[in-house]
This record gives sequence, structure tokens and C-alpha cells, in this order.
Amino acid sequence: MVILVVATTSDPASIGPAAAFLAMPGWSPGPPIAEGMESFTNGDVRLLKHEHSIIAEDHLDHRWQETTGEIVSEVIFLSKHTAVKPSCTHCPSHWYVYDSYAPFSHFWPNASVPHLREDETPPQGGIPGWAAMPNPRIGPWLRLMQKVAKDQGLVPEFEITLEATHHGPVTNTPTMFVEIGSTEEYWGRQDAAQAVALVLWKGLGLEDGNAVGSWHRNGEKVLLGIGGGHYAPRHMDIVIKDGVWVGHLLSGYSLPMETPVQVNGKTSGEVGGMWKHSIKASYEATKAAFPEGEIIAHLDHKSFKGWQKNAITSYLQEQNIRIGKPNDFL
Repeated sequence: MVILVVATTSDPASIGPAAAFLAMPGWSPGPPIAEGMESFTNGDVRLLKHEHSIIAEDHLDHRWQETTGEIVSEVIFLSKHTAVKPSCTHCPSHWYVYDSYAPFSHFWPNASVPHLREDETPPQGGIPGWAAMPNPRIGPWLRLMQKVAKDQGLVPEFEITLEATHHGPVTNTPTMFVEIGSTEEYWGRQDAAQAVALVLWKGLGLEDGNAVGSWHRNGEKVLLGIGGGHYAPRHMDIVIKDGVWVGHLLSGYSLPMETPVQVNGKTSGEVGGMWKHSIKASYEATKAAFPEGEIIAHLDHKSFKGWQKNAITSYLQEQNIRIGKPNDFL
């Protein structure tokens, strides 16, 4: 089993951390998997570089296995983050570092647009109505990045945080993004690249053999975030606590709900929209990524209208998905 780290030469916030990572000891050339792609190996870690958009290269984990015979256990994408208002077409989950103007690097589950219908085309990759498995390292690495950024003097200029599930590419194994944002002046910063590389080095156990964030099927609780903004501040308040695991994070735009009919001022009938499918797909993907874990939904209550919260709560109860408060994850 190998861990696949993916970078693209077309993105300075991707190739910068990759170069800093490759400057660390122990690397040797690896096999190419396609024209224009090269790889490097270090223990059970493989770094793959290509020339294309990071969200356009689907199934790299399967393609690696078909070429090398090595089974990929997880995928980590290195990428830039662009400060644009998210649309309702977004969908994996991240972690990232950013200042008030520019995210430096973030973490999120991957390749998912579970709220889109089959006849809709995701503008940023992924498969409509489907959610990829989130990488269990997201929570532990977020906290590791906070420490590294502080030690490297990047705080308070940079802030480390989460981003909601929202785009591709398609993968078949637990996946996450590590991003530097959110404008050109930050994408190429060497200190940011070095911090990301150090998180990879420590987090994957290349420093001392002690990897950070490996899931051990120990029945621990895992947060499934429902509601809130794109950068999930209320979910973030929980995830920064030691020992908290995190799966998919569904912002409000990933929970499209049709306004129900009102009869005498009261809500009547079913609440339509793809919100149920989005929750179910994300729950099942999170459960698959954390076998034997207890997946608990955490709602950003203040982000919902009363009828929305009632509908979501009722659906979670129907699906036997536990709803937790912040203290339930500690």
C-alpha cells in the first residue's frame, strides 16, 4: 500500500510545496504512469507530478495501480486556493491556511458534488450526486499545520482553517487537498511552500516513522458537518480540539432545499431538493473512510431557517444518524 501525493507544474501553489518536499532526504526516481508525468518514491510515499489542472485528472489512484501494481491507500492533492465566492456547484472538503485576504493552505475531503443532479455538469470536476471518501488525516493535519505555521512565524499573518466539500477530481480512495491561497502573490511564497512540505514530511511519518492521523478502527467519533459557510467556522471550532476526527463538511450551498408550501402560516408537505441525497452520500462516504467509527452530524444551527433545521433534523433521525453537540466530540 502506498500514499500518493499529487502536484501539477501548472500551479505555483502545487509545485512549490512539491519541490520543497522533494528537497528533503530519501527520495529516488519512480516510474512514469503516463506521458508528461513523472514520479518519485520515498518509503511508502509516492509523489506524482503532471502538467494538467489538478481537478481534471480523474482516477489517478487506479491509474497508478494499473501501471505499477501498487495499491494506493490515500491521495493528497497540492493546490492553490482562489478567493472567489463559492457557487452551488462546489463539493469536497479541505483544510487550509490563509490570512484575512488569502488562504495559505487548507484541508478538505475530495472530489465530491453530492448535491448535483445527474443531468448537471460539475464546473470543477467530480461526479454529480457522488461523494468521495474523505481522508481521515484532515483533522489531525489541520492541528499539525497550526503548530507548524506558528513555529515558522506564519501566524498571525496566516490562518489555518477548513473549507467545505466542493469539487473534483474523482478518486477511489480517501482523499484531501492541501491548498495555498488565495492570490498570485501568496501562491508562490516559499515560506508557505516549506510549511506545507513540513506537514507532509511529519504527517506521513517520513521524519521519524510516526505518521499523524492514521485511522485505527478504534470506534472514535467522527464529525459530519452540516450547514454554515464555505469555511465552516462553527465546525472548525470543534475540529481544532485535540483528538477530533472530521469527514465531509456540507455548506449551505451543498444542501439545496425548495421552499415548502405554507398553509395558514405553517409548513406543509415535503421539502424538495437534493439536500437529502447530499447528506446521505456524504454520510456514507465518511462512514466508508472511517470503518468502525461513529459518524455524528454537527449542525450549524444559526445558518438554517426554522423549517430547514426541522427538515434536516427529522431526516437525520429517520436515517439513524446521531446529531451531536460540540461537547459530544471531545
